[in-house]
Amino acid sequence: MRVFTDKLNDFLGKEVEVAGWVNSRRDHGGLIFIDLRDNHGIIQLVVTPENEAAFKLAESVRDEFVLRAVGKLREREPELVNPNIPTGKIELVVSDLVLLNRSDPLPVNTHDDGLQSSEEMRLKYRYLDLRRPSMQKRLARRSEFYRFIRNYMYDNGFTEVTTPILANSSPEGARDFLVPSRLHPGKFYALPQAPQQFKQLLMVGGVEKYFQIAPCFRDEDPRADRLYGDFYQLDFEMSFVEDGEVVRKTIQPLYEKLATEFAGKKLVLKSEVAKKYIPEGETVPRLPFTVAMDTYGVDKPDLRYGMELIDLTEVFSETDFKVFKQPCVKALCVKGGAELTRREIDEFTEQARKLGAGGLAYILYTAEGEKSPILKFMSEAEIKAVREKTGAKEGDAVFFGADERDKVNKVLGQLRISFADKFGLKNPDEVALCWIVDFPFYEWDEKNKKLDFGHNPFSMPKGGLEALEKAESVEEKLAIVADQYDMVMNGYEVASGAVRNYNPEIMYKVFNILGYNNEYVEARFGGMLSAFKFGAPPHAGAAPGLDRIFMILENEENIRDIVAFPKNGNGVDLMMNSPSEVDQIQLDEAHLAIIPEE
Repeated sequence: MRVFTDKLNDFLGKEVEVAGWVNSRRDHGGLIFIDLRDNHGIIQLVVTPENEAAFKLAESVRDEFVLRAVGKLREREPELVNPNIPTGKIELVVSDLVLLNRSDPLPVNTHDDGLQSSEEMRLKYRYLDLRRPSMQKRLARRSEFYRFIRNYMYDNGFTEVTTPILANSSPEGARDFLVPSRLHPGKFYALPQAPQQFKQLLMVGGVEKYFQIAPCFRDEDPRADRLYGDFYQLDFEMSFVEDGEVVRKTIQPLYEKLATEFAGKKLVLKSEVAKKYIPEGETVPRLPFTVAMDTYGVDKPDLRYGMELIDLTEVFSETDFKVFKQPCVKALCVKGGAELTRREIDEFTEQARKLGAGGLAYILYTAEGEKSPILKFMSEAEIKAVREKTGAKEGDAVFFGADERDKVNKVLGQLRISFADKFGLKNPDEVALCWIVDFPFYEWDEKNKKLDFGHNPFSMPKGGLEALEKAESVEEKLAIVADQYDMVMNGYEVASGAVRNYNPEIMYKVFNILGYNNEYVEARFGGMLSAFKFGAPPHAGAAPGLDRIFMILENEENIRDIVAFPKNGNGVDLMMNSPSEVDQIQLDEAHLAIIPEE
């Protein structure tokens, strides 16, 4: 219907043809009105008794019948204009009406009228749910989103290359989807968790700047911001890059343009701590991982608001209050928090307990002064210092965490997010970006009492081979950082990248430190190592998650609502009934047997 609203005067009084679904039908006795809908909008059809065949058909049509109509376009009478739709000033007087297909009564709603069906029914009948105007708009917006991204990459000299779907298993951190080989019994392909190895091999092959909108496959549990099974990322890599800052400066404008030009949002940064980490000439902070964890309690902080974690360990270094005699004491100052009810404070306390805290101490700053069950255990100097350090004013509340530093950061970091939700600090019209850098290369596996990789073993450790050889103690090894970086948007990690480890000697060494010999490395990553021995250039890249970015820009809280055909929260495609059993002959051809569960 778009053409009639864009060029109305070109069609008035002329015969036109339209086709679509019956959105609604109204029989006024002498006239029948049909609202006909396509993915551009709605137009009103007027069917008169003088046109006997068309009128008879119009009497029998129902919602979602598919029609084609021919007639003259005319302006509606002023009192009959519908200001709520773009075509509300016109109508089509039908001369010929054709039934293209019938429809059974619908199991789900195809209108955006607030009577939305359950998610289970919407997913089972997704092809009907997609008829809703909001879903049609979202599909069109996603197409624009992809075009915007592709144009940026082309304009910046990247070459689009597709990589294999049937690949080998790789250590990306999640379970692989395995595909049995019919031609090679007992062997398996793996659907790629990411095109990581292929894109690095493209760098070895002489491609200067590569990208693709790549499908990725991971057998991870789904959640509100993560699809099950398959998702899409903007995968890109750049040759002759030895510093992650080159990648950040190359791709950062794309995030900013997506937020402002594509989504029409405002870029903000409301954390004073984060502002200290903006390099000269830049607009987005580069927060070291340790700073992010110490300041916000998470490595993906939402910087649309401040509310940083405030270290009070020194304030309570000689306290008599047993609860605060801990290695670390921190606090959150919640603006307006004094308005919280006792029940609401109990709810936040329960959340803290579920996260591992013993409870949640607090002080409310009211017109009558400070109020708290813990004040009687604190000295006047401590009470004064808390107020000064946190900047608490009348109407605010201060909440405390006291324990080991990592646990305090974890508890208060999650409470910070919950308080922001409670007090409406997450403005949907704003976007806050930040880079998280300098991730630990190794981490301590407490369960198995040993070192393990902190993130991707293919990242380059800062300082290269020298840093690895100098690190003798566990503490020194844990201090090694990777030239790895995440992009964070409104509290979501939307991309991860790194300068790659392209040097075989360094590749061997990072595994040797964990007790793996060279033969193990060659058995797991022989193809990569072999390629790197033939003059591999230094290279770096990243992989923004497109589903998650689009979800944020569209102000959706459930990632399944921005995908055409998602699976449900249990990883089941209710529409196609997958996963499903297969015929025995297919199992035999794949050399597989099903082992019954006991």
